[in-house]
Order: sequence, then structure tokens, then C-alpha cells
Amino acid sequence: MVKKIIFLGWLIVFLPAMVVGQDKIDAPVWNVGDKWTFTGDGSIEVVKADPSGYILTFSDRNCLIETQNCSAILFQKASLNRINAIERDKHTKYVMGLSKILDFPLIIGKQWKTGYSGKEKGFGHQVSYDYSEIYKVLGWEDITVQAGKFKSLGVEYKRKAISSSASWANIGEEIINQYWYSPDAKYFVKCKYDKDWMKGNKDISNWELTSFQLKK
Repeated sequence: MVKKIIFLGWLIVFLPAMVVGQDKIDAPVWNVGDKWTFTGDGSIEVVKADPSGYILTFSDRNCLIETQNCSAILFQKASLNRINAIERDKHTKYVMGLSKILDFPLIIGKQWKTGYSGKEKGFGHQVSYDYSEIYKVLGWEDITVQAGKFKSLGVEYKRKAISSSASWANIGEEIINQYWYSPDAKYFVKCKYDKDWMKGNKDISNWELTSFQLKK
């Protein structure tokens, strides 16, 4: 009886720590040749991995918003934050949206914030905007996509326009997108965009993982 009480006490002390440990997801190790393909026949591939980070190339037809019109991006190893945009051999500091769409370690309830400036077309000329971005890890879900079924962490993305060069701009407008990250796939397996935001963006559509390969 005494041994049973001691064992139960051990569970009370250590089980919460074990659960927390399971819910803390560190950055995956990517290898050259890792590749993910998504609906729309777009793909992302790791082409370089060294102490400075990972370089990933993005196909023209893949996840329009997530690429930010970059053909290649350098990711920091520890967090997978975006460091540089790459055009041919030229590296420039990454200053566009979604710079921290991945910010490891991922823990349920974790929130982080960043921001960026961008331009959009408006009445025949470009209008500049300043945006805030807020991310939150929601929790685990079983997500089924064309590539299979994955235990995935939901990540909520909120973008809000906070200032603009145009007086008529809709300041305060907010969009909310949802992403699902799978440790087994080592990347997002699904994205669902804000349906109201999509109404004016016919080139943008929700996407999911169709296939992937991971090198050792």
C-alpha cells in the first residue's frame, strides 16, 4: 500500500512535466532534398543546410502568400524565422510578412508578435500600409489531407492594418488565417485563409500537403 501511494505521488509530480515536454515542439532538422508538394502543383525544397541556416526554394505556383514573391528564403536553424530573401546569389534582409510564421519552440498557448510594411494597389497608384502580425499556437488536431493523416499543431495568424499613406484606407481591418504544423511532415500540412479576405483575392486559395519526401 505504501509503495502504491509513493508511486501515485511520483505520477502527480512528474506527469505534468512529461505532458508539457510532449507539447513542446523544437525546430525540425531539415536536410538537403527535403521537399513538400501542395495543391496547385506548387513545391518547397531544401537546397542548402549549413550552420548559417537552411535555404528553401519556392515554386512560382505554391502558396502565393507564404512565398511573399520570393524564389528562395534563408531560415534560421533554431527558430525557423526568416532571415534573408535570396535572389540569385544576393541576400537581403527579410522584411516582409510572415517573417515568424514559424517560431520554434512551439508550445500550446504560445503567442508572439511582429510587423511589416507593404504596398497594395489602390485607385491607380500604390498605397503603403503598416501591419501588425500576431501568432498563437492553439493545440493538437488530427488533420487529414491528400498526403495522409497527421497529428498537427494549429497556429492562428492575425494580421491587422495599423496605418496607411491613404486617408481612405480601411485602418483596423483584420484577417485571421489558420495553419497546421506536423512534426512528422516537418512543415505545415494545411492552410485555411480568412474567407472574407479571400473574396477580393481570386488568385488565393486554401491549400494542403499532397506529398512530401524527407532525406536522412
